[in-house]
Amino acid sequence: MGFKFQWLFLVFIAINYSFSQDKDQVLLKVDGEPIMTSEFLRVYNKNLDLVKDESQKDIDGYLKLFTEYQLKLKEAKRLKLDEDKNYQREFSRYKKQLIQNYISENKVTDALVKEAYDRGNIDINATHILVRLDATAKDTLKVYNEVLALRERVLKEGYDKVKTEMHNGNTIFLEDLGYFSAFKMVYDFETAAYNTPVGEISMPFRTQFGYHVVQVKDRRPSRGTLSAAHIMVNLNSSDSLRDPKQRINEIYKKLNQGESFESLAKQFSEDKSSAKNGGKITPFKSGQLSSTVFEDEAFALKKDGEVSKPFKTAYGWHIVKRIELKPIESFEDLKVALETKVQRDSRSKLINEALLDKLKKQYKVTYNTEAKSYFESILTTDFFKRSWSLPTSFKNDNVVFTINDTPFSYEAFGKHLVSAQRIYTGKSMPFSSVITKEFDSFFEKSIFQYREDNLETENEEYANILKEYRDGLLLFDLMEKEVWNKASKDTVGLETFYKNNQLKYQWSDRVEVLMASSAEKSNMKKIQKLMKKGKSEDFIKTALNTSDKQNVIFTKGIYRTDDTILPSNFKVEKGISEIYEHHDAFHVMDVIAILPAGQKTLEEAKGNVVNDYQTQIEANWIAELYDRFKVEVNHDALNAIISKTGN
Repeated sequence: MGFKFQWLFLVFIAINYSFSQDKDQVLLKVDGEPIMTSEFLRVYNKNLDLVKDESQKDIDGYLKLFTEYQLKLKEAKRLKLDEDKNYQREFSRYKKQLIQNYISENKVTDALVKEAYDRGNIDINATHILVRLDATAKDTLKVYNEVLALRERVLKEGYDKVKTEMHNGNTIFLEDLGYFSAFKMVYDFETAAYNTPVGEISMPFRTQFGYHVVQVKDRRPSRGTLSAAHIMVNLNSSDSLRDPKQRINEIYKKLNQGESFESLAKQFSEDKSSAKNGGKITPFKSGQLSSTVFEDEAFALKKDGEVSKPFKTAYGWHIVKRIELKPIESFEDLKVALETKVQRDSRSKLINEALLDKLKKQYKVTYNTEAKSYFESILTTDFFKRSWSLPTSFKNDNVVFTINDTPFSYEAFGKHLVSAQRIYTGKSMPFSSVITKEFDSFFEKSIFQYREDNLETENEEYANILKEYRDGLLLFDLMEKEVWNKASKDTVGLETFYKNNQLKYQWSDRVEVLMASSAEKSNMKKIQKLMKKGKSEDFIKTALNTSDKQNVIFTKGIYRTDDTILPSNFKVEKGISEIYEHHDAFHVMDVIAILPAGQKTLEEAKGNVVNDYQTQIEANWIAELYDRFKVEVNHDALNAIISKTGN
């Protein structure tokens, strides 16, 4: 799913392009199906910045890409990939995600987004009391009073004492929640917490879980965004010479000796993505990393430039350096991400209520005034036993209400009621209350669904993006079937392609080395002499290192001769090398073996071979599509586009 979404994202980045409809013409026909100039221009302009090849920005060059895209769509439909259940299910999932951006009530959303931003600037540390209560329960006074009594006890006796006596983890909960901010709790709970002063306990309030009170222990500003660097030693490393904990402590000694953090990171950190940048990692906020241990250690550093002691996470041993701590980002920078969170959060209920009012005004809604009383008359007590069914004389075709010209039948609402029985199992309440509640639920669901079903005709931007997702998913499945899977699974074809193109797949020169590193050249001379005498790594470390000072670290591995771990002026000669200065330290290499450039085996080059073979398969396949489907270009329309765009 992740790879597929990224692939689609690269194909479609939505921006608008206006083209006068009164000049719209058929640009080309693919197998007789016309494609208009406006559609071509919209897609061309939208993808213009993504095209790296300047020749493809030329209209003629892009028309070729566009035509091949249309040919592939034709082939996908010929193969009936659009009827595949997996495709339809995945498209439906994408559609649900996309449609949320077009069916919200903007004013309410904007207010909730700003509120969430303001709350995100503050972390709350709180405890709470919860007495569980079913979300549909109407008789709430007993539970309310129970929570209120617990609140009074906490005020008089203290939270810890009441927790010890009353918490049972089943119906009554007294829990320390630690620090949290916006979106960490359900919205009603979050609101109560942010509205309660430090040191006080709220009055009881209800959520879907029951009745709570919340006690706020502390409020602090958000910890902000931290820029940091780290040195990491993997728990499992290809370097067999050292224990991970011992290695990180050796590096820490060198830091305390005044050696450069950045240079040590470049030389010794096993997080290769950050090592080349002196250990720098992408700036992060509290809660963003997968390791809270790493976050807490990093945020605990008090000033820029401060370095932590070695510490262990699930990923390895680390030393982290604080580079810069920035306060929370501006509202404008966070607005889009917050909008998405708001629409997925429990506060979306407020948005739904506002949208419902808006749609009632936008659409013509007509109610059957007799519908509610009819359904009340056919309910029986079996409804609360989950054994009720629609009577044989049920008026299936009668209309409950219409939205614009679309009728919603008794049958549809009847099925809704049958399904809703599970909510009321074991309960007892007036039939009128059941019908009123479920009618409102059915109406809300129906009008929202009507909005979704008709949005493609109501909103042009949404229609365009939806079409692109629809076609893009179809294209992905087609490419997977016709190109990617064929290249990876056609072992005979792959071997033949490799044999015909072996010169493309060569190893560069490599060396197997044992490298000694030290911050002081005088030490390095001693180390070099000992290495020339054939002394072992353990012997040299014992002779040079002390409990207080790390004078030598050894590294062993196979590297390309241009690997950044090796000095740029490194001479590839077997045996003990001269002393090199590199990464603000001194190094001597024992070149154990020289592995010259040579032919890669198919297995060694497989990734590149598969990729190149895919390219060949696709080229041959597209040629077949041109033979299968007739392509006709309207050159007058094409010339008009060239004149308009200047390309």
